[in-house]
Amino acid sequence: MDDTDKAILSLVQHDADLALNDIAEQVGLTSTPCWRRIQRLQQHGVISKKVALLSAEKLGLAMTVFVQVKAGRHDGKWLDTFARHASAFEEVVEFYRMSGEFDYLLKVLVSDMASFDHFYKRLVNGIDLNDVTSSFAMEQIKYSTCVPLNHL
Repeated sequence: MDDTDKAILSLVQHDADLALNDIAEQVGLTSTPCWRRIQRLQQHGVISKKVALLSAEKLGLAMTVFVQVKAGRHDGKWLDTFARHASAFEEVVEFYRMSGEFDYLLKVLVSDMASFDHFYKRLVNGIDLNDVTSSFAMEQIKYSTCVPLNHL
């Protein structure tokens, strides 16, 4: 990966709708070599997909909740079952297995407290959990989908 690849990645992760000619011009290439580089980055999985980012707030999802879960058990079957169970909820937009005091962290988007309560009851229903703690975000200070590139 060279500086031109990094420049292409920076441009497309800020605006995936940029025209190929605009990207090529900004990185100092003609269209064909720029297109080849983008294709190579896609084939290698560096560019994994192109999406539209939606405004959760404008869609009525004004509440962000971070849910921390302690596993009920630590065997493979339970872990697989819980991963499938929690991943199935549309409200769960991020889901991580963690080190430390809690085993899992879920980022949940809902419209209000009643919606969260409904989600919570479905999450804990029928699954053996040791502990569940929820924290409600009061303000989003930074949000980015951009991956840092300076280390490359």
